[in-house]
Amino acid sequence: MSTTASAHRNDDHMAIALPRRPEIWLHDSDVTYLNHGSFGSCPRAVIEAQRQWQDRLERQAVAFMLGALEPAMDAVRAQLAEFLGANADDLALVCNATEGVGTVVRSLDFAPGDQVLVLDHTYNACKNAVDVELTRRGGHAVVAKIPFPLTDPLEAVEAVLSALTPHTKLALIDHITSPTGIVLPIEQLVSKIQARGVDVLVDAAHSPGMMDVNLDQLGAAYWTGNCHKWLCSPKGSAVLHVRRDRQERIRPLIISHGANACRPDRSRFRLEFDWTGTRDPSPWLAIPTAIEQIGGLWPGGWAQHRDRNRALTLRGRDLLCEAVGTAPPAPDSMISHLAAVILPDQVTVKGTCSGHGDLLHDWLWQEHRIEVPVFTWRGLRILRIAAQAYNSLPQFERLAAILRTLAA
Repeated sequence: MSTTASAHRNDDHMAIALPRRPEIWLHDSDVTYLNHGSFGSCPRAVIEAQRQWQDRLERQAVAFMLGALEPAMDAVRAQLAEFLGANADDLALVCNATEGVGTVVRSLDFAPGDQVLVLDHTYNACKNAVDVELTRRGGHAVVAKIPFPLTDPLEAVEAVLSALTPHTKLALIDHITSPTGIVLPIEQLVSKIQARGVDVLVDAAHSPGMMDVNLDQLGAAYWTGNCHKWLCSPKGSAVLHVRRDRQERIRPLIISHGANACRPDRSRFRLEFDWTGTRDPSPWLAIPTAIEQIGGLWPGGWAQHRDRNRALTLRGRDLLCEAVGTAPPAPDSMISHLAAVILPDQVTVKGTCSGHGDLLHDWLWQEHRIEVPVFTWRGLRILRIAAQAYNSLPQFERLAAILRTLAA
């Protein structure tokens, strides 16, 4: 990322200004939405593109599903491949990154005593996928504990490498951690882990649209990321990348006609993943519109978009940390569009929690119409912010003022 520290330290409003077309989003006007990281958000034009694909399908379902769909999906993978620095034939379209992780873990041959390395920051659903599959086969997960707060990316690298054993068959490594919003040095981790003969599965749920991705250069055996988060495509659109020399062993979770199809123009990997039964393909087919829409918000395209969101995230995090009296828990170099703020115990409210996290979350929503996750993780109370094109500095200033009052 090219954004300099001065962009947020000096409150550079030009760097974090709203694009000129905030009306492209569908949010309620009275809502301050600071939680793009959970489920993303779709611009109007992307929803319209999805509906056009759905209408086209329903006008003649047979002609669409058995004729028009394959070349349309090929076009989507081609554009995604260009965006992610990959070969289109190495990409499979899945519904979410959790499905991508589950697909890889289910496909691999684990034996009793085998281990899969995961992080204590790993997304719970993906950890569950590993645990269920290894329990069934007599293996187990080994958890690498990454310090948090932390001051240097090398702390994460050392924690992961020290957890590898001669029994480690796979390492599931997050690119951007979900609970803490830290960007791990994924290039260094993949290189060092795979140099020890252990394949890496990168859980890149947040990477497409947030980070500048080059999958061919990264070289991970497996990589999966959501398109419905920071790429802003419809819900249920994600991608799985499998390195060419690993594709033979990877099968989709649903086995369908591709398992015995005879087509010399397509690899078995393509045939099996391109058709897993009847489903609505419109979330995938709208991905090119999302890439075009978000990249067109700024004169500098996607690079400017990423830089702006990162600058706003850092500025917002610093405002909130100052308001509650805690230090930023990670260096600026490990932050992109998500950031965690550690809350002291006194920043709280009275009432009954709805069960969706910390009571403060419910109160901020009910009293101020602010949607921001607040939860307890590893004994720490964390408030996690996200910055997208529809967010602005005054929104974070308002939240900081509220938290400052509670802290006092």
